[in-house]
Amino acid sequence: MNNENMSYQYYGSNEPDVIPVAKTYAGIQNQRDLYDALTHVWCADTCAPRMRQDWSENNPTLGQCSITAFLVQDIFGGKVYGIPREGGNFHCYNDVNGIIFDLTSEQFGDEILDYTDNPEQFREVHFAKEEKRLRYEDLKVRLDSYLNSSLRQGQLQGKG
Repeated sequence: MNNENMSYQYYGSNEPDVIPVAKTYAGIQNQRDLYDALTHVWCADTCAPRMRQDWSENNPTLGQCSITAFLVQDIFGGKVYGIPREGGNFHCYNDVNGIIFDLTSEQFGDEILDYTDNPEQFREVHFAKEEKRLRYEDLKVRLDSYLNSSLRQGQLQGKG
């Protein structure tokens, strides 16, 4: 994918590229490529149920944090951390070899989040909630379908 002229607003968008450790997502060469692809697949069905009524194409990252962060981990490795939020919830983000980024931070608008000293998050805990595991699996299928479709149409320059 070519994102050289794109302007990104997510937290850590100016960080150096992280390189995929998994080669199963054709066309994804860095975190910005993944963000670009996800903007085509995030939807109300992948949004957390408690936030679904507020999800819109104008705020596509709303309610997508944990499933996105664990998908990022699948592709790039690293760890998932969580910023404590109200109600005992966590807003998840990624740290890959010291490069911290949060592909879903835009959902908070101008709110400043603290990305320091947060607890590590584990998929076993998050995916104990079946609805979350199913949304994660749905996101993976949607991403794969989008990438395969884009490759067939010649829109990606991925190496597979």
